[in-house]
Amino acid sequence: MSHLTIGSLIFDELDQVDLTGPHEVLSRLPDSSYAIYGRTMAPARDMKGLRILPDATLDEAPQLDVLHIPGGFGVDAQMADPVILEWIRRQAEGAQVVFTVCTGALLLGATGLLRGRRATTHWASHHILPSFGAVPVRARVVEDGKYVTAAGVTSGFDGALHLAGRLRGQAAAEAIQLYMQYDPKPPFDAGTPETAPPEIVQATRTAMAGVIARREEMVRRIAAAFT
Repeated sequence: MSHLTIGSLIFDELDQVDLTGPHEVLSRLPDSSYAIYGRTMAPARDMKGLRILPDATLDEAPQLDVLHIPGGFGVDAQMADPVILEWIRRQAEGAQVVFTVCTGALLLGATGLLRGRRATTHWASHHILPSFGAVPVRARVVEDGKYVTAAGVTSGFDGALHLAGRLRGQAAAEAIQLYMQYDPKPPFDAGTPETAPPEIVQATRTAMAGVIARREEMVRRIAAAFT
């Protein structure tokens, strides 16, 4: 069993569960080390103001075996940052696994690395994946070679446990799942647009319309560079 070096990217306006959910799993993998990397050593603020400190800067990161990219509204700004995009490309080249959660898949897509790859992301941005040449799949976790993408927010738990099984075996993954008591039984069946009440889906789409419109425009500009 070789040692695994695992690292997560952080940035302002990430969704902290996209980060901390997988951290709960991946930080418990046997014979591994885990660190969080930011563009600077300044704390990142998540979408609701929670401050998260990096362990080191991007320049200080070693070659990672597992690169984890969370999502959140802040993904939009990161898609336009050449430093972030080049760091992801460089890390992805040598990594065993690149793992995205939620709209982290869009950030990976902006690097060009999802072209021709099957992928998923948050339901409200799922239609954007083809703009980056990705093949969209409606699933909580999608694996295509070294690239593993998880759908919205809580799907990061599923994706991380999937990775744990892939990297350290089913027994190790099950032990982590048991420790976490990860046995979700939500009180409502409203976790997807297909199961949520139509009026809730419509209200959520309306609330997110401005964000999605701005994201679509940014993605159109980025994707134009691929053609």
